Amino acid sequence: MTGVGDGTLLDAVNRHRQHTAFQTSTIGALLGGLDDGDLTVTELLRHGDFGVGTFSALDGEMVVLDGRCYQLRSDGRAAVAPPEATTPYAIVTSFAADSTFGLPSGTALNRDQLTEMIESRLPGDNYFYAIRVDGQATSITSRTVRRQTKPYPGLLEASSGQREQTYTELAATIVGFRSPDYTGTIAVPGYHLHFVDDARRRGGHVLDFVMSGGQVHVSVIEQLRLRLPSSSEFATGELNRPRDSAAIAAAEGARSDSR
Repeated sequence: MTGVGDGTLLDAVNRHRQHTAFQTSTIGALLGGLDDGDLTVTELLRHGDFGVGTFSALDGEMVVLDGRCYQLRSDGRAAVAPPEATTPYAIVTSFAADSTFGLPSGTALNRDQLTEMIESRLPGDNYFYAIRVDGQATSITSRTVRRQTKPYPGLLEASSGQREQTYTELAATIVGFRSPDYTGTIAVPGYHLHFVDDARRRGGHVLDFVMSGGQVHVSVIEQLRLRLPSSSEFATGELNRPRDSAAIAAAEGARSDSR
């Protein structure tokens, strides 16, 4: 960590606010091609109003924002997800900011620069953090996984060769989590960010951006509730492969921002 910042987030930890994140399945399971969901959007929203994930058969990316779940298709379109749609992997929380800071209008902060700014305000590496950025973007570069067919490939293969899209001059919300390295193949180490525009018509998995103004909200997550799938595939799958960390970074499009 580069510093504790103004102490707001550390104070939140000391006050034992104990925000909880709920996660279904693991990122390691997606790497292994376990892409059939067994938790509906309706059930997921009982556990939080903010989060990210994907849908069965990797049919697009997920954003949960202000209590609504959006499905982000491979062509960049966003729409409210059907309540009966299922997810093989998602993480949500009931978002309550412990710290908020502004991005001055006219700035030009890319993903690396903004995450460094967030890092300087965190009390340590070992908590989960929910991150929300509302603002104006000069550009957002994203990609979105395409629906897969059985036998499902692993996430790395499914995400390889996907077309990147860059959107310019838009108002948007970036939604995501920063997870500690020690979570290994449970969560996505580092920053896992999706976005949806203010019109809720476009979105995707964030690779990079340039923010020209807005507000950053950070919530300390002190409890993680992990739900595991009820399937023979999960019960017998190989979920602890030695090169999973590198595979996660590649599949998530990680650049220099994962730490």
